[in-house]
Amino acid sequence: MAKKAEADDLSGVPFEKALAELEDIIQQLEDGRVELERSIELYERGARLKAHCEAKLKSAEERIEKIVKKGDGGVASEPASFD
Repeated sequence: MAKKAEADDLSGVPFEKALAELEDIIQQLEDGRVELERSIELYERGARLKAHCEAKLKSAEERIEKIVKKGDGGVASEPASFD
C-alpha cells in the first residue's frame, strides 16, 4: 500500500516528466494492446498526471504575470518575482 501511495504522490514530479509519462500512457491506451485491468490503472494514473500538469501550468502562469490593483482602481500587470 505504501508503494501505491508513493506512486500517487506527484508533488515533486517536474512538469516535463509528468507530461512525458502522460503522453506514454495515452499512446499505450490508444494502441489498445493493454489488458482491461491495466488500462484502468493507466487511465487513473493519467487522470492524476493531467491534474498535476494543469496545476503546474496554473502555478507557472500565476508566477509569470501578477495582477495588481493600482491606486486609481485600475488594473496593471507586472512581472512576477522569482525569488
